[in-house]
Amino acid sequence: MSRHTLSVLVENKPGVLTRVAGLFARRAFNIHSLAVGPTEHPEISRITVVVDVDELPLEQVTKQLNKLINVIKIVELEDAASVQRELLLVKVRADASSRTSVLEVVQLFRAHVVDVVPDTVVVEATGSPGKLDALLAALEPFGIREIVQSGTVAIGRGSRSITDRALERVIRSA
Repeated sequence: MSRHTLSVLVENKPGVLTRVAGLFARRAFNIHSLAVGPTEHPEISRITVVVDVDELPLEQVTKQLNKLINVIKIVELEDAASVQRELLLVKVRADASSRTSVLEVVQLFRAHVVDVVPDTVVVEATGSPGKLDALLAALEPFGIREIVQSGTVAIGRGSRSITDRALERVIRSA
C-alpha cells in the first residue's frame, strides 16, 4: 500500500464531510489524515484526505466520490508537485535546568514557543510529517507531556488553481 493525498473540492453544505469520510470507511480504507476548511470562495470547502491504499482501489473510490452530488472536483496531489504541511502543538517539560536546551531545539527546527509556565513550554511547529517527527524525536529526551497534531493540508505548486472552474459549476447548479 502507498500513501496518497487527495484534494476534494465540495459544496460548503452540512453533511458533506460525513458522506465523503463514510465512503472511505465503507471500503475499509484507513484515513491517515483528514483536514477540511473553506477556500477563497465561501460556497466551496476543500477536504484534504491522506489515505494508505493501492492504486486500483483508489481509482474506484475516486469514481464513487465523483458520484456524490456535493463533490465538485478531486485532484491527487503528488509530493513533488504540491506543498504539504501539518501543524503540531507539543507540551514539553522545561524546568529551569533544561529550558535553554529545549529552546535551542525549538530554534533549530524554526518552531515557536507559544506558551511558557514554570515547568513546561508549548511549542508550535509547521512542516512536513518528517520534519515534525524529527522535532518530536529531538524533544523526547526532555519529556513530552502532550501532543496535538493537525491533518495534512496541501496545495498544488504553480499558478493554476483547482477552484477556478469549480466555482463556475457551483454557480450553474444553484
